[in-house]
Amino acid sequence: MEQQAYWAIGIFLVTYAWIISEKVHRTIVAMLGGVLVLVTGIVSQETALHHIDFNTLGLLVGMMILVSVTSETGVFRYVAVWAAQKAKGEPMRILLLLTAITAFASAFLDNVTTVMLLVPVTFSITRQLKVNPVPYLLAQIMASNIGGTATLIGDPPNIMIGSAVKELTFLAFIQNLTPIVLLVLAVNMLLFYLLFRRQLHTTPERKQAIMEMEMSGLITDRRLLVKSLIILGLTILGFFLHQALHLESATVALGGAFLLLLLTGEKVMEEAFTRVEWMTIFFFIGLFVLVAGLVETGVIGELAKKAMEWTGGDSLTASMLILWMSALASAFLDNIPFVATMIPLIQEMGQMGVQNIEPLWWSLALGACLGGNGTLIGASANLIVAGLSAKEGHPIKFVHYLKLGFPLMLLSIVLCSGYIYLRYFL
Repeated sequence: MEQQAYWAIGIFLVTYAWIISEKVHRTIVAMLGGVLVLVTGIVSQETALHHIDFNTLGLLVGMMILVSVTSETGVFRYVAVWAAQKAKGEPMRILLLLTAITAFASAFLDNVTTVMLLVPVTFSITRQLKVNPVPYLLAQIMASNIGGTATLIGDPPNIMIGSAVKELTFLAFIQNLTPIVLLVLAVNMLLFYLLFRRQLHTTPERKQAIMEMEMSGLITDRRLLVKSLIILGLTILGFFLHQALHLESATVALGGAFLLLLLTGEKVMEEAFTRVEWMTIFFFIGLFVLVAGLVETGVIGELAKKAMEWTGGDSLTASMLILWMSALASAFLDNIPFVATMIPLIQEMGQMGVQNIEPLWWSLALGACLGGNGTLIGASANLIVAGLSAKEGHPIKFVHYLKLGFPLMLLSIVLCSGYIYLRYFL
């Protein structure tokens, strides 16, 4: 390998180590790593710009704006209280209903946004019932990562994969991932029931207090809610039709976002832009430039050759390797930089002659998204919920989470292994 390749590897590994250490914010680290790749001449600025996936960035920004405006209406709080009342104030039923709602919401919204909207309501309900909120929070963490796996827009790894591989449409993600996601969710919900049913009991008086919670004041802006739901519906329809319309998914998301802002005015726009997670956007930019260094110097090509030797070019072996490697890596490392590195590697393997490459993409999506359930640091949503829980006086310890999360994650990946084999190779 050339000297520049060693420089690219060195910068990538040091940056990755810093990101894992969490001593400096990951966005600063990723951007400094990207700047180093440019300063050392590994890639030019113009080449780096070609490697930045603006479709991924546009899709993220568009969805963040849509969710930000919709959340102002109070609709998420309304749905959570509605679920508690539908469950007749029964703690275990409420846990299962909130788990299902979290999974469904995470399929269409960013996982972090979903838990930030639902967790405060969960605390409100568990305080009324005087039950331990931790089982509810653990179930919601896992449901957010499971639900986010089901669609193109549910989790950043899927957004990145869909953006890199144009044939993998919004509908293709639903057709290929939603069946196994529903199975994984059902199995997890059954296990939550078996694990927590004896811990969650309350009095008839407290159940009655839930039933008497006032619903009328929860929706704070009905006109905005109607506008938001119409535009969200049109945007999701646009995702289904984006290939037939010859539009990128980012165009659909940004079109929906700015149409909603046009209908709501400047004040809402300013608020929405302040709530876009710009740190996440710049984190992606830094990573794309880092990976550009590995691609342009031939490092990814070399790794692809090694992967071809290990798997013998066999699609089934490669799928299982990617699924399990992604899951175990994503349990302990941030799945976004991992997926950013894997995408060009799988593309290179396709060019080298792996015949059936599509299952490799689904294996990467399943492993990277579901692997996040393995540990408390496996996904951003996990850390957000842990932080909110600690503030409420209910800290979730790393080892406590590991005892539940890691076995459930391994069971999910076993189910996915069977699904990949039966669906694509039998």
